[in-house]
This record gives sequence, structure tokens and C-alpha cells, in this order.
Amino acid sequence: MRIRMLLAFALLPLLAACAPSQHWELTSIKGHMPDLKFQLTGDQGKTLTAADFRGKIVLLYFGYTHCPDVCPLAMTHMHMVMQKLGPVADGVRILFVSVDPARDTPQVLHDYVNAFDPRAVGLTGDDDAIRALARRYRVAFTRGKPDAQGNYDVTHSSGIYIFDKQGHARLIATSSGDIDAMVHDIRQLAGASQ
Repeated sequence: MRIRMLLAFALLPLLAACAPSQHWELTSIKGHMPDLKFQLTGDQGKTLTAADFRGKIVLLYFGYTHCPDVCPLAMTHMHMVMQKLGPVADGVRILFVSVDPARDTPQVLHDYVNAFDPRAVGLTGDDDAIRALARRYRVAFTRGKPDAQGNYDVTHSSGIYIFDKQGHARLIATSSGDIDAMVHDIRQLAGASQ
């Protein structure tokens, strides 16, 4: 029995050397952010939860459809990543959470996200649900005062949170970051057997 234990300890370094190592191009947030968890209204008008996306890699982004620059840039960035992923993109979903639920109805969100990528899903909900989800992932946003026509801007943080197939927070990217780095890391997540 003792010889078996000694042999097992002796083989551990060899087994560890055989295990594939992961090198991330993006910033790892593993263990620093909670798992994907929400209950919101999808852009098709149905209630969706994080469980609906189990088995998919999720790119989570908070924005709004009236955004003049940052959100279109982020959505274009994620669409380019999806294109470069090729068939791997079938196992990835972009979740666009609106921080402007008053204007971003499910139909408005549907038209917006699908203009960028067919694998994107718009999510909305009441103000409390949106704020709770934003707090969960440390996303900051502030709505400005409406002008005479009722238009207003929303300032918001613009990180892209990447969750693995089990809904665990793994990585964070930016809309101005390296597309190839995102492609590399998503491919690595897709091939991982966590």
C-alpha cells in the first residue's frame, strides 16, 4: 500500500506535464466574478435565464440601442470575432443587456442586435432587474437628463464578459481590444472540457 502511494506521488509531476496548459490572451476573471445568472425578457418577448444558454460560450455586454458610438463598435467587434471563429461561433452567443429599458423594447432590441449578428440576443427587463444584474458584474451606468425632445444619453462601462459553457465567468475583453486575442481564447474555451 505504501509503495503504491509513493508511486502515485512520483507520477503526479509527469501527469501534470501531460495536461494541456491554457494561455489566455485576454484578462482572466476566473474566481473574481460570479457565474452567469439572470432572468430577463429576450428580444423575442420570452423570459430567458442563464440556463437557456448552458452549453454555449456567452459574450455578455451591457449597452443601449441609442448609443452613438461605443455600443455599435462593441457589437461590430463581437461580430468580427464571430466571423473569424467560423463553425465554432455556432457554440457562442452574444447577450446584449440594455441599460435603457424604457426605450429598448424587445422589438427594438431584436432589430438592433440582429443588424450586427444573428447569434446575438437582446435582453431587457425592469429597471430593478437591470440594475441588479449590472451590480452583479460591477457594471456602471448613468442616464442623463432628457432634452426638450425627450432624448438622453447613457454613460456606461463597456467590458465584454466571457463565460464558459457551464456559465462560469472566465475572461474580460474590451471593444477596442485585439480581435485575434478574443478568437484565440474563445477557441480555447470551446475546446476545453471543464
